[in-house]
Order: sequence, then structure tokens, then C-alpha cells
Amino acid sequence: MSVKRTWKQVDGVLLLDKSEGMTSNAALQKARRLFSAAKGGHTGTLDPMATGLLPLCFGEATKFSADLLEADKTYEARVLLGSCTDTGDREGQVMRTAPVSCTETDVLAMLPRFTGTILQVPPMYSALKREGRPLHELARQGVEVERQARPVTLHALELLACDLPLLRLRVRCSKGTYIRVLAEDLGQALGCGAHLVALRRTQVGPLRLEGAVTLAELESLEENQRLSRLRPVDSLLSTLPAIQVDPAGEARFSHGNPVQPPAGLQGVARVYVEQRLLGVGEVKDDGKLWPRRLIAQ
Repeated sequence: MSVKRTWKQVDGVLLLDKSEGMTSNAALQKARRLFSAAKGGHTGTLDPMATGLLPLCFGEATKFSADLLEADKTYEARVLLGSCTDTGDREGQVMRTAPVSCTETDVLAMLPRFTGTILQVPPMYSALKREGRPLHELARQGVEVERQARPVTLHALELLACDLPLLRLRVRCSKGTYIRVLAEDLGQALGCGAHLVALRRTQVGPLRLEGAVTLAELESLEENQRLSRLRPVDSLLSTLPAIQVDPAGEARFSHGNPVQPPAGLQGVARVYVEQRLLGVGEVKDDGKLWPRRLIAQ
């Protein structure tokens, strides 16, 4: 007879080092069960082939997970020159091959072309939808539809190693960037084609892979040890300025009313009382800091 699980209020952020072969949602649900967390969400998917940093938000932290969807990401990628696949990565079928005649100097000379704001055509094998259907479903049925090129920004593109035909790259990019497409476009520019053979995410916004834990490691821990791996809710907000309010300000802010911000403060800020996070506020045109998202106290 199965034992009914008791779900609990668990608040915090887990830096998960996702393993290969698992979807982001499967990783989230397994971690959520390990914590018996009543509510959880992730901050942007990693393909099953990809590994690395997958920040998971539980409880009150889910209120701020959308902010990380907008954040820049950093990846380390391995790209194989000389062959193209139908998916743009090693999980697809090889469609064509070509000799690799370029040198490391040629590769280095090509990287600036893909740095800055560029246009990318989203791949068919993606979660983007057309008339309610994911493109990858259409692709598996042999259907290809026209996709509009979209602007993305590559803040940095570095060649970490060159052992032709294999390249190892570090990419720091805006949301919506497809590293598979970058690999394909780079291969096309070098005249030999290419596809992605490995991808590891090392940073999401201010959060880094260092200190992340795998699901296997989580499973081996006792409950109190697992809870110690959770970071506080405001670890998602470290790039925002912080202000303190007094108890009277706490009462106003927590009930949806504005408070007077420090001189010169603009935009969004995190708000505390006695080092306890109340939520996030935004300075409006009236010069006051209005609640934007509040933490349940």
C-alpha cells in the first residue's frame, strides 16, 4: 500500500546541476519530491542533452523565478565541425558532411561575426509553438514551417580549446539564444557545417554552477542536510539595490501601500525590515516605492 505524501511549505532556491538525459521538468519534479515541497518551478529549460545549472525555486521563491527567465546565461559548448544533423546536435541524424579545411586562426577570425546582437532563426526542434503545437512535434512528422529570424545578443564568445574538428566555446548570451543554431551558423560560415555535441550551462543571471548539487547527491542526504542546500529567496534578487524600512514602513508596504524610497533610488529594489525580506518594490512616477511582489509573512 502506497504512503500518501505530505507536502510542506518549503521556501528557497536550489542550484541543481542537471544530469544528461533528463528533462528540466523531470528534474524539478524529482527534486520537489525529495523536499516534499508543495510548490516548485524552474527558471528556464535545459534540453535533455544539456547539463549544468538549473535553478529551482520552491514556495515563495517561485514569485521571482520569472526574473531569471529574462537573465543572461553562460554556457560551455563543444561543437564538431564537418557534419550537420537534422536537429543541430548529436541526437539527430547526420544529413551531410564536408571536409574541415579551416585552421584555428580561421575560427578565431570568425567569432567576432557572431558577437553582439545577431539574428537567429529558431530551430524546428524547439519548444516554440505554431498554432498551439510545439515545433518539435511538427519536425518529427517531417513538417517544416517558416520561422522568423529573431534578434539575440552574444555578449561574449570565446574559443576555449581547438582540437579540429572539435571546438570548445564559452558563450555568454541573452535569453532566447539557441546554442545549437550558433553551432550550425558558425559551421556554415567556416564552409564545413557543424553541430553541437555537448552543452553545459554554468551561469544564470547572478547564479553560478559552483556549489550546485546533483540529484544523486541530494538523494544521499538526510532531510536537514537537504534543506541546508537551499539558498534564501533573495538570492534571486542580488543584483537589485536593497533598502530597509522601519516597522511602520513594513505595515504600509505589506498592505500594498507605497513607502518613501531613499533619495536617488529609481526602478526596482528589494525591501527589508530588520534583515527580513518583505518583497520587491518599484519607484513609480510619483517618486514613491510601490509594492510589486510581496513575500507571504
